Amino acid sequence: MPSLRALECLLAVADLGSVTSAARHLHLSQPAISHQLAALEREAGTTLLIRDRRGVRLTTAGRAALPEARKAVAAADDAIRLARTVGQGRGGTVRVVYAQSLTVALLAPVLARWNLDRPEVTIALHESTNWEMSFAMLESGEADLGLFADPGDTIFQTSTVAEEEIVVALPPRHPLASRKAIRPTDLIGHPFVHFTPDNELGAWIETRLAVDLRGSIAVRTAVTTHAPQLAAAGLGLTVVPISAIAAGFSGLIRPFDPRWTRHIAALTTDPNDPLTAQLITDLRTSGLRVPADLTRQLTDNR
Repeated sequence: MPSLRALECLLAVADLGSVTSAARHLHLSQPAISHQLAALEREAGTTLLIRDRRGVRLTTAGRAALPEARKAVAAADDAIRLARTVGQGRGGTVRVVYAQSLTVALLAPVLARWNLDRPEVTIALHESTNWEMSFAMLESGEADLGLFADPGDTIFQTSTVAEEEIVVALPPRHPLASRKAIRPTDLIGHPFVHFTPDNELGAWIETRLAVDLRGSIAVRTAVTTHAPQLAAAGLGLTVVPISAIAAGFSGLIRPFDPRWTRHIAALTTDPNDPLTAQLITDLRTSGLRVPADLTRQLTDNR
């Protein structure tokens, strides 16, 4: 296979018309240029250049090889330029797998800024409700960054980027609406909006509540952000991270007694990748955005 240097020599000689000019252009000696061209002709098995008193001319074979030689050299230049851009954190793709509710509250503000400041960077998002599958994506290299709550001990490099509160969402006229804060045992006996088994947030909540709600389940949903909306519509109350509730929520939210928070962690197998590292830093700096109307409800009920 011909070397890129040999193809560069062929192009330089063809464009400049002499070995002397090509050597000067490529900062090589004339013997070095001649050596590269001879190796290229041996590889091709034919003469590519004619040398005479007027300089150097391409043979028919040389003219045929020239367009593809240009493409090969240009492709190599593009590869180096792209690698340099990605290495400097100015281009490339970051593949993020994350808990379903974090799209708007955590990621959206940072992505909006990246779209302006880093137009050559693509953020590929993959929402997930299955933590085991998400961890498998990280381990196999299908994802560069994972964002999950309280992941525990993992094989990944882990750093906390935000903290969020777990709250009770309920209809405005619910019997518990007058409470400033709600204890887990207060949920017993009230219709409950829960999650389908494929959304592992449901099992996570059940484990930490330590309250048996199975006899009170009114409806299940697979979509984290649908649960508070179903609760506001009057189907019951639900327990969700605050990131699952949008501004202008038509229901009510109440904190737990005692307050219940969780840490959002960034997980990666390559903490030295410049794009991934910068994204983690920006997520930590930006934090979790809680709409003002929800913050007021939590503050008023302290």
